[in-house]
Order: sequence, then structure tokens, then C-alpha cells
Amino acid sequence: MRDGYRLSFDDLDATAAHALLTTAYWCEGIPLATVERAIQHSLCIALHAEAQGQVGFARVVTDRTTFAYLCDVYVLDAHRGCGLATWMLDTLFAHADLQGLRRFMLFTKDAHPLYAGQGFEPLATPQRGMEIVKPGLYLKP
Repeated sequence: MRDGYRLSFDDLDATAAHALLTTAYWCEGIPLATVERAIQHSLCIALHAEAQGQVGFARVVTDRTTFAYLCDVYVLDAHRGCGLATWMLDTLFAHADLQGLRRFMLFTKDAHPLYAGQGFEPLATPQRGMEIVKPGLYLKP
């Protein structure tokens, strides 16, 4: 508990996570069922505010042995600017299942300073990476 906020690996509100993610640039229009399934198959943490419910969320896709991918990190606008995302990530990265990993990755459009503070750096050899991207996937009927 910290200043009226608490973190939980168990008390996750998929509907609250979906409410933000459906408008986020990286997964606009994502269906609730997709968010629920992603949560089931990931290590997730939720940030709760007293009497307001879930106001933040982060998810890690991992084999819990060698690799992890951080995604879907958010804190609602009204709760930003007081170190809550950093606290949430510090707690998430301290989880026993994320210790001893060889590689931890993420992609971000605009939060580089937040992640640099967690030890992330730009890819040393970006030409070695490849991706398949399906923009607008969730916007199709």
C-alpha cells in the first residue's frame, strides 16, 4: 500500500484493462475476450486506487526462464506524474518468475524515459530483429 494505492498480481480487472486498451494506439479496438485471454497467459500486475478500482496495469509475456516481453503498460491520466508506473514496474520486475532472464524486451512510441529508468536501452542491433504487424486487426468487423 502506498498513498492510497495498492498493487496486485491476483486482483486483475480485465474489463478495466480493456477500457483503456481498446483506445490505446497499439491495440485500438481490441475485443474484451482477447484481453481476457492475454491476461490468462501472461504475468500481470494491476494498480488499484482506494474507492476507484483499477487505475493501472502491465503485462509480461514470458517463458519464465530465458525471455520476457513487457507490454500493455498504462496508468490512467488522472494518476500519472507521481511515480506509480515506476513503482508498478519495480514490483513487477522483482517477481520471482522474472529473475535470471537472458533478454527482456518492449516496444514503445513515447515512454522511453520511463523504461530507460528501468534499465532498458535501444536495440544494439535493430537490423537483427524482424516483426509481423497487422495494423487495424481489431477494427475489422
